[in-house]
This record gives sequence, structure tokens and C-alpha cells, in this order.
Amino acid sequence: MSETVVRTEALTKRYGGTLALDRLDVELSAGQVLGFLGPNGAGKTTTLRLLMGSLRPSSGRAVVLGHDAWRERSAVHAAVGYLPGDVRLWPRLTGAQTLEYMRRLRGLTRPAGPVSDLDDVAKRLGVELDRPVGSLSKGNRQKVALLLALLGDPPLLLLDEPTGGLDPLGQQEFHRVVRERAEAGAAVLLSSHVLSEVERVADRVAVIRSGRLIMLESLEELRRTARHSVHVRFAQPPPPGAFDRVPGLTDVRQDGAQLRCTVQGEIDPFIKTLAGFQVVDLVSHEADLEETFLALYGHSDGDERR
Repeated sequence: MSETVVRTEALTKRYGGTLALDRLDVELSAGQVLGFLGPNGAGKTTTLRLLMGSLRPSSGRAVVLGHDAWRERSAVHAAVGYLPGDVRLWPRLTGAQTLEYMRRLRGLTRPAGPVSDLDDVAKRLGVELDRPVGSLSKGNRQKVALLLALLGDPPLLLLDEPTGGLDPLGQQEFHRVVRERAEAGAAVLLSSHVLSEVERVADRVAVIRSGRLIMLESLEELRRTARHSVHVRFAQPPPPGAFDRVPGLTDVRQDGAQLRCTVQGEIDPFIKTLAGFQVVDLVSHEADLEETFLALYGHSDGDERR
């Protein structure tokens, strides 16, 4: 079994009378990418700050790389690559100077050879390291911050909305970097409110809403239970009620020789029922992760937290 890198046990955070995080139980193993999804204000950033020991939990605990995140936060800081959602860098330093300063501050030695792995990532992302950070666009400042999180090849990456400000090509390259780090054994917790982004890189998805975990599933399981929107055209109209007992069939709308419906889960029983009729045309569209999530859990209830 893979080593557990992050484990939370009934992790809870209150701000006065506001419950920002409610008894979160989640685990993350080495080599996994966990997509941490939720609308803005759902509790994602609070969770990452608790994992970094920047906030003290109201109750429960978080264990990161074998360390209590609050009591042993210095050890956590030394071992984790963290990208906060509100990156603040030294505006007068260039990107290269910022990286070198942080490398020395953390006691890291520069890898031998003319080109390090981080230099390669910088080139792939198109980071402008020779300009003062304060003169860079938001996207390029984000790229510098991403490189800082990757310093020292940490075994755990905590990334809070990491692609904000990146153009589509930058996002695509960043996703490749994340998968490469996971394949090399790193654990990655990627917080995002963009479902399509998580769908591209994650192995598992945790969904948080109003401070409470409402779903924790593998992408494989989500796709297995995905909904299919189906449009069928028959040579002759099927008799009324022909599809009433097909398991997983909902939203059935029959108009003469045309049938529109939604199939959730296994589509085989529906196909076998169709075999009893002469089908002229069939179009099936599998729902993406966003459609699946909304179908299973509904829209945000509006009671959002920090």
C-alpha cells in the first residue's frame, strides 16, 4: 500500500460563530493527486492553511508527513511545497533571485549540472526569471510562485488555485508537471473551483461545500456512474410505457417516434430494451464531471464559508 502523506481526523475550524470547516476526514497517499473541489468560500483555503499549520484547529487534527500540522509546523514547512492562493513576492527581486534566496533560506543546495529539473520546468512554463517580479503580469508571477513550490522536489505539494492567471498553454504544461511529480511519487492536493481542471489531473476528487465534505470518490468511480443523455429515433413509435421499467432511466420524454432520456450508471439494460425495436438513429452524450457532480449533489446551497 502507498504511504499515507496527509491524514485529517475530524478536522474543524471555527471563526467565532462561523463554522468554516466541519469535521473533515480525508487521506492522501504518495503518488496520488487529490482534486479538492468547491465553490469560492467553501473552506478549501482554510483546509490548506490548517495542513500547513498556519491556523490552529478548533478541534480534530491534521497529520502531514507524520507530523502534527499544528504542533510540528516547522517540520511541515520544511518538507512541503505550498502555493497559497494569495501569493506575495518581493517585487524588486527577479524571479531567479527569488528562487536563489528561497533555496538558501531553506538550506537547499543547487543541483549539479548546467540545467536542473527546475530550470527545465521554468523553460517549459515560459517563466521570465530575469525580470523584477513586480514588473511581471499576474500569470508570470504565478509561474514564479509555482517554481517556488517545486523547490527541493518536495514529497507533498499543496496547491491553492494554482492556475489562476495562467493562459491555456501555461495551464496545460502545468498539468503535465503535476502528473509527472505524482508519477515520481509525490502526493498532490490541488484545490480548485474549476471541475474541468481537476478532471484532467486528479486520481480522486473531494468535494467540499459550506465547510463540509460531501463527496470523496475516484474519478474512475465517478465516470462509472456518469449520466448519459440519449436521443433515439425509431422507425415506428414504441408503445406507451415501453421504457418505464428500465433501471437507471430518468427524464424520459417520448414524442412519437423520438425518445429523449437520461441513463445513469450501466447503459446495457437500456440497449437491450432498444433491441426490441427498429432504431433508425441513436446519439449518446456522456456527462462531464461537472454535470455528474451537479446531478448527484445539486448546486451550492449558498451558505458558503471561508
